[in-house]
Amino acid sequence: MNNWFHSWRAAVRIARRDAWRYKGRSFLVLAMIALPILGVSAADLTLRSSELSTGEKLARSMGAADARVVDPGYGGAPIYQNPVEQDSMPVGDFDNKPWPQGETDVAKVFPPNAKVLADSSGAGKLRTAHGLLQTEIREFKAADPMARGIMSLQDGRFPERADEVAATTRFLESSGLGIGSTVAARGLEREYRIVGSYELPDDLKAVQVNALPGAFLAPLGKALEKAGLPGTQTTTTHLLSLARSADTDGFTWNMVQQANAKGVVVMSRAVALAPPADADVPLFQQEGWGNYAGSGAADAAALAAVGTVVGLAMLEICLLAGPAFAVGARRSRRQLGLVGANGGDRRHIRAIVLAGGLVIGLAAAVVGTVLGLILAFVLQPVLEESFGQRFGAFDIRPLELLGIGLLAVLTGLLAAVVPAVTSSRQTVLASLTGRRGVRRSSRVLPLVGLGAVLLGAAIALYGSVYSSQFALVAGGSALAELGVVAMTPALVGLFGRTGRWLPLSPRLALRDAVRNRGRTAPAVAAVLAAVAGTVAVATYQASDDAQQRAAYEARLPHGAVSVMVGEGGGRDVPVVRDAVQKNLPVAVRADVDRIVVGRASCEMYGDGEGCGRHEVVTPPANVCPLWAPTADGSDPADKYTKAERRKLAQDWRCKEMPGVTYTESGLVVGDAKLLTVLGIKDPAAAKALGEGKVVSFSRTLVDADGKLAVKVITDSSKAEEAMAEGKEPPGKVTSFAAYQVAKGTQSYGVAGIVPPAAAKAAGLTTVPLGAYFSTDRMPSTEQRQKLDDELARTGAAVDLHVEEGFVSKNSIVLLSLTVFAGLITIGAAGIATGLAQADAEADLKTLAAVGAPPRVRRTLSGFQCGVVAVMGVLLGSAAGVLPAIGLRLTEQRQQTSWYEQALDSGGTMDAPHVPIIIPWETLAALLVAVPLGAALLAALVTRSRGALARRAAT
Repeated sequence: MNNWFHSWRAAVRIARRDAWRYKGRSFLVLAMIALPILGVSAADLTLRSSELSTGEKLARSMGAADARVVDPGYGGAPIYQNPVEQDSMPVGDFDNKPWPQGETDVAKVFPPNAKVLADSSGAGKLRTAHGLLQTEIREFKAADPMARGIMSLQDGRFPERADEVAATTRFLESSGLGIGSTVAARGLEREYRIVGSYELPDDLKAVQVNALPGAFLAPLGKALEKAGLPGTQTTTTHLLSLARSADTDGFTWNMVQQANAKGVVVMSRAVALAPPADADVPLFQQEGWGNYAGSGAADAAALAAVGTVVGLAMLEICLLAGPAFAVGARRSRRQLGLVGANGGDRRHIRAIVLAGGLVIGLAAAVVGTVLGLILAFVLQPVLEESFGQRFGAFDIRPLELLGIGLLAVLTGLLAAVVPAVTSSRQTVLASLTGRRGVRRSSRVLPLVGLGAVLLGAAIALYGSVYSSQFALVAGGSALAELGVVAMTPALVGLFGRTGRWLPLSPRLALRDAVRNRGRTAPAVAAVLAAVAGTVAVATYQASDDAQQRAAYEARLPHGAVSVMVGEGGGRDVPVVRDAVQKNLPVAVRADVDRIVVGRASCEMYGDGEGCGRHEVVTPPANVCPLWAPTADGSDPADKYTKAERRKLAQDWRCKEMPGVTYTESGLVVGDAKLLTVLGIKDPAAAKALGEGKVVSFSRTLVDADGKLAVKVITDSSKAEEAMAEGKEPPGKVTSFAAYQVAKGTQSYGVAGIVPPAAAKAAGLTTVPLGAYFSTDRMPSTEQRQKLDDELARTGAAVDLHVEEGFVSKNSIVLLSLTVFAGLITIGAAGIATGLAQADAEADLKTLAAVGAPPRVRRTLSGFQCGVVAVMGVLLGSAAGVLPAIGLRLTEQRQQTSWYEQALDSGGTMDAPHVPIIIPWETLAALLVAVPLGAALLAALVTRSRGALARRAAT
């Protein structure tokens, strides 16, 4: 044991000295190992810091209070609730009837002597330095000790008077206002002075102002109601702080259940800190509910995926760093020979080379972990702003960082294993004289690799053809890729047969690479692995891009523009229409209105008191049989066989779905200009609009008499009750004479156009909705920016769309992957070139001695680098395309299965389109540009002349 310790101590000292002597090589290997450690340790620290403890979550949601009381809106009906989330449901069976609705008196659950703090939120448009800004208005006494932790004061103070507000930092940035400025809401003449700025730790991007209870929302709501506009949509919760006594243990689970019986949700601090067992939670016992924690199988699968990624990353580093250790061992072979000459045996030689990996691995672990710690700390504010929430305490977990550091040590040792074994096999005489001897490649390893390739390919083929498990394809592909890595020495030998057709310098480079497979194969394998992964992802991304392009549905003709405002009864629509026409190159403008039921300020879908909705009545003869309502409420598709369902799915009544763009019915009120903007060249349709007829774009909406019926529903609550009972909602039906356009006409989601005169004659109320525009040319970025700025000043919720066609989001991904693979290729090829130069130094001196021109040294170095890059890229491209094809085939089988299941169950959907696209641009860059760049770079950094020296005697 003592001898072992002293021998390893000496080996470590020698390795440390050599690492310091050859600083460039040591730094290269250290950087390769330390960079992943830096990234993983920084990610671990960031992830752990972003995970809030239960106490931190409670401080942000309820401050120092014991509970937050919430009205779920079930009208006081008993409820079940989640103990730690705000999920709830009413008690009872509501399969054939609507859930209860209404407000609940939450004050009845307040314990005696409890301190109560109201927290109300609404919305309004506030006047800013730039115009109007949609803002959340929160009435909450933030200076109260009970509220500590909910809002973080940044500057100034919280409001203390009714005419004061505080604002979030994001509001101040967006509005151009500051502390001391005044702000007012649209529709309210009263002004408020900003006295402080704060942030919400859980939502740094919140645009919010804070006022005292009753100071802002109530006056604004009354002013808006008086003007006939939608109100502030105020919601209120309450914070409770219980009176402390010896027998008080906060708001217990029993107290929460008592509040649930009265229809109130209570989020309790005591319950969140010590939640009840799932068996004691009635909500979790209901069908369709449960405590959805991660399953063991899912956790195991995630762990396996992480393990696979880590393993492949370590393999890549070992393949890159291994040749660098081999360079060091080759340059130190005389020193290693002296160790053998002085009594050292093979295990001492192995120990010295392995100690080099240990020293570099330890240094990489320390450097990577320390830099990761610094990086995570420095980037935390930036990441918080990016994620939109503050992290918790800076959480350092030593055991996790130690495990990450051990990965660096293990990677360094593994990278040095092959050079250590190779060096120990050198004889003392060969090491001292510099002879390389005859080296034979293993015949077993290629056979093992071939077996792995065949087995992996079989698994991937089974997964893509006979199974829908992506894991099988990915696992088989990974196994096959490892097999190709094992076969690399044999494949390099096959490349050598092409040397007879090459000029002198590339022929020498290829011959040298084949004769020295021990250093060529790891570099080629490293390039192979990086390129294979890049090509696989690039092929999948390109194929997915083509699939998305085929599935893309344009909302308008190319270059056309639409702008819609569905709020405020059309109050801001004229200004918005004019802004678009002023800032964009408009050719034709088509204004459109929408049908409104109730007050003019009513929003769509019947939201709000006194508001209703409208819908188009589908004639009974045009209803899809698979969806036709039944008297008993059963599924109408059940009475058909699978074959009949598939046949009906192709019926025009089931395939042609009317559009529902922008309005609840898909109908818009407009004139013939809309046909021009939509690119519909149908003179008969324009004539029909002029005659007061509705133009329909869906055959299912028009009956046999050429009529289109619109039902006006004034009572939304009764309509919901009727629909829950399987009945038609009550309402007044108005029929219009209609013109049906030709089949296949593209209407871009518009179900029909109602002439303004026809809507007025039918007694329908209409309000401005927006406009469609055709353009002379595609709007430029500058024009879009000016328009966006002007629309933002209106404060309206504007839905602006400029039809640019399908825009790929994967271009930057493909470019990044190509750059990544290029860097790995150049790095691996450069390392192999350095090792080749160390091996071939004597040959280069001989060439110089016999009169070879200086450029031969430079060109030979370039071709040595290029040969490694070409071999790795070719093998990697072939190995990378196959997994992507397998994954796409698996995805096609899965989507086809879903499609067939949908047809069998009575659903309708388009047949799946899962193309397989080879990214030729990426492959061309990898196959041509990367090897060429690597060769030129190696040639440029190589000196043309080396020191002429005497050859060693052999």
